Amino acid sequence: MTVPTPPASLASQARAHAAAPPAWLARHEHFLLDLDGTLIRENEPMEGAAELLRQLDGRYVVVSNNSTDTAQSLARRLARLGLAIPAEKLVLAGQLTIDFLASARPGARLQLVAARVLRDYARRQGCVLVQERPDLVVVALDKRFNFAKLSAAANAVARGATLIATNADLSHPAPGNALVPETGVLLQAVAACAGVSPELVVGKPENMLFAEGLRRLGARPDRTLVIGDNPATDAQGAARLGMRYLLLGRGPAADSVSPAALLALDHAGHAHAPASETAAGMRPRLNTA
Repeated sequence: MTVPTPPASLASQARAHAAAPPAWLARHEHFLLDLDGTLIRENEPMEGAAELLRQLDGRYVVVSNNSTDTAQSLARRLARLGLAIPAEKLVLAGQLTIDFLASARPGARLQLVAARVLRDYARRQGCVLVQERPDLVVVALDKRFNFAKLSAAANAVARGATLIATNADLSHPAPGNALVPETGVLLQAVAACAGVSPELVVGKPENMLFAEGLRRLGARPDRTLVIGDNPATDAQGAARLGMRYLLLGRGPAADSVSPAALLALDHAGHAHAPASETAAGMRPRLNTA
């Protein structure tokens, strides 16, 4: 049986429809991308991550609550996973915290609970790292955190040191639906022991990472889409600054399961964060200044 050829006008319309970008891509000029749970799960790239980066080339920056890497070390790690993201496109909570303190509190004595990479970076930025009588106790993700480090940090804060955190996430996703404990677990232990809330939390949903991402892109919030996976950090932070967002994952607030599925999603993005998710991943939300 011969299938009739549609009129030229209808065929042209069909081709145009097939080639049309999804609404979220057409509507926005710039994009702020989360990392864990959005592009990777620990040391595995998510399906479609490389293609998403290709589609957004020149229009995106990654803003991540990562506090174990510098942009340079993370760029090398991502390259090994097949994701070519230049260091200048990576805005990280740990590195941004050190940059901020080196500028705002030069000469301050820092007791830094963190991985070696971040500690080495802090020294290179001129930070004074100490184990006794600190002015500031700065908590990042330290996979060698133990009772001795908890005791030292909590006692320093109880004696008057200012408590600061790179981020307050309790976990980030790993392959097989596993969870990786995050900075927020360490932070809550120190804060609970010392009876003091942190003076400053740098990472999402607070403004600092988003603002730096927008600055690097030269972007306007109303023309920028946040793509992440966490309603409490990505969605809440985006909505506060007037940016739309889309979420990946399998939770009730997710729009797509992966970057590959996102590329086929015709959705302009959400303007308001889910009201029921204000504390997801960070219960309770910590005070910031």
